Amino acid sequence: MKQTTLAASVETKGVGLHTAVPVQVRLMPAPPDTGYVFRRTDLGGFEIPANVESVAHCSYATTLMRTGVMLSTVEHLLSALRGCGVDNAYVEVDNLEVPIMDGSAEAFAEMIENAGVTEQPLARRALMVRQTVSVEAGNRGIKIEPADAYEIDCTIDFPHPLIGVQRRSLTLDNGSFARDIASARTFGFIDEVEALRRANLIRGGSLENAIVLTKHGMLNETGLRFPDEFVRHKILDIIGDLALLGMALLGRVKAERSGHLLHAALMSSLLRNRAAWEIVDLPVQKEVTASSPA
Repeated sequence: MKQTTLAASVETKGVGLHTAVPVQVRLMPAPPDTGYVFRRTDLGGFEIPANVESVAHCSYATTLMRTGVMLSTVEHLLSALRGCGVDNAYVEVDNLEVPIMDGSAEAFAEMIENAGVTEQPLARRALMVRQTVSVEAGNRGIKIEPADAYEIDCTIDFPHPLIGVQRRSLTLDNGSFARDIASARTFGFIDEVEALRRANLIRGGSLENAIVLTKHGMLNETGLRFPDEFVRHKILDIIGDLALLGMALLGRVKAERSGHLLHAALMSSLLRNRAAWEIVDLPVQKEVTASSPA
């Protein structure tokens, strides 16, 4: 397997979920071993690498920062890049937030499809999980354990008639992201929406870019895209946040009621435990890895 990048540049525009600012986004090819790098074109092309060290905070969205320059709500775009198998890309953004589009990653996945994905000369690398690492907070938790592919097993539990307990498993390969995950939208509860607005957040939020749940139903008239759209979106967020590890993953993620904060904590715990992972070239020969030092 070789590393990949975009075959051409492609751009779109939208508004920021929390800031309501208009934003132009351009996805561009990048050299091997670049990973994902954001460029704030409104600040002279200032670069913010999409990695764990750049995470500033992640309460209602994942926000990156480098030397005081921030970029918010990066998770859906990163999810599309990783989910669609792009290893290296520059992302030009002309404001302080990635646009929310329709609340899913579908628009970004379509951009990648339109641009095309091309192979590069260097071998594709993956972070192979060797030991299980987990983080917990009350009844919420997430762990990653050894596996031969990138697998996600996610469970959510909300006391709402449209959600309840939902569980879904996914192996990230063969177009599974575009087919099963990309179009799942973000969601929120009407009482949360009011509190967030009072906190000067989600100023760009609307029924066009989120599912808004009432006590017994939803405000959106368009209905759900999948009966389990909610857990599918949580998987989307997990893929986007864990893309900050900087390369493909070989491991099984098991998440129960997790969120951005736990995703960030898992990545930090994993990287700190140097015996829990190694970087390998793909494809991995099992007989070789079995005798490799941990």
